[in-house]
Amino acid sequence: MIRKLIVSLCFLFSTMGIAQAYKAIDTADYFQRKEFLKSFAGNNESTIKRLKSQYSGKTGSALSKIYNEFGTDFEKQVKNKDFIFKSEFETSIQSLIQRLKKNNPQIPQDLKILIARDNTPNAYCLADGTFVINMGLYGWFNNEEQIAAVISHELGHKIQEHSLKSFLKIIEQDKLDKIRVQDIKATTPNRSQSQNQKAFDILKNKVYKRGVERRQQEIQADSLGYIIFKNSNFKKSEFVNALQRLQDFDTISPRELKMETYKKLFNLPKQAFNDKWMKKEDFSLYNYNFYKEKLDKDSLASHPEMSRRIAMLKKTFTELTTLNPSGDPTDSFIALKKTAKMEAIPNYFHAEDYGLGIYITMQFLQDDEEEKYYKRWLGKCFSKIYEARKNYNLNRYLDRVEPKNQSESYQQFLTFMWNLSLDEIKNITDYYQIKES
Repeated sequence: MIRKLIVSLCFLFSTMGIAQAYKAIDTADYFQRKEFLKSFAGNNESTIKRLKSQYSGKTGSALSKIYNEFGTDFEKQVKNKDFIFKSEFETSIQSLIQRLKKNNPQIPQDLKILIARDNTPNAYCLADGTFVINMGLYGWFNNEEQIAAVISHELGHKIQEHSLKSFLKIIEQDKLDKIRVQDIKATTPNRSQSQNQKAFDILKNKVYKRGVERRQQEIQADSLGYIIFKNSNFKKSEFVNALQRLQDFDTISPRELKMETYKKLFNLPKQAFNDKWMKKEDFSLYNYNFYKEKLDKDSLASHPEMSRRIAMLKKTFTELTTLNPSGDPTDSFIALKKTAKMEAIPNYFHAEDYGLGIYITMQFLQDDEEEKYYKRWLGKCFSKIYEARKNYNLNRYLDRVEPKNQSESYQQFLTFMWNLSLDEIKNITDYYQIKES
């Protein structure tokens, strides 16, 4: 749920001009996907063989299982068209990686690029050297140098083999925990409160320890990533500017959807706007503190607070204490940012985030953005909501109201959506699909 609320911020761009006849990214990439899957399967198999020869016994077997399961899951994502091939995004990333390689010989030479249809500003690197870059980076960042900063950070993880080290620690910890559990069973009365508490303590300590290790890895990847970035003659301050943009993404509040927007979009010729759709449930009497959390959220966090990461960089690299504003983007970056914006709703639709797709579409329409284009997507998303409501599985595609975790604007939107009857949803669907077809 929290992920969805944060995602909803990603494409609230400032108003920018864009061609009226937008041409969607071509996803007819069967041949490219087939070739990638063949290459990825071979590389993953080679990685597993190497690890099994390097780590014998149960450790080697456990690593083999981890990489096999990951490979299977990732191949499903590729087959599901979660990534796009041969796009201008890929060309842009390739040029940045070539620039990073120039003065950094430790960077692997066989890196491959995948662009994910994901609106969150994120990236990650696989064991075989495949870099996955979310389209959302172009929607959220100010220029290509900030994207190079994220790539540098991920290269830091790759060079230091953080994923492999993490898996090895998990496997070793699992072995120790099994011994401890057996000891508890042997020395503590069966199913007693003491036994349950000791078992929970094992789980809690494992989770906390993993959080500490991952936060340390993020700090390490920042330091090595900055060195890689600096060696490539990018503007040094853009590395920290990128982290600050990510900090904004974590903390900024969603903009408000105005009442006029609801009335403008849903006061239809054959279905007048109903004020009852906006009536919110009274959550004021709910006692949210009744259940105390057993796990501390700060200890669970896998990433340190962005402010701490920035402070650590400034402490280690004194040249970062004085920063400059973000530099101007190139024309090619501006074009890609516009494409990322236009692909935002199709990406939500592809991910089956239909409720969130409607929410963001309404925000675009509130700003008078590409009215015909976004009204067409409004109809497409509502058609899926109608199918879900009819089949009694709307919870899969539309969040429930959670006052503690959601903005007032998003709560109001969810209230509106859940208050609509099946017939009312169908009327909205029919209106926008016919009118905008």
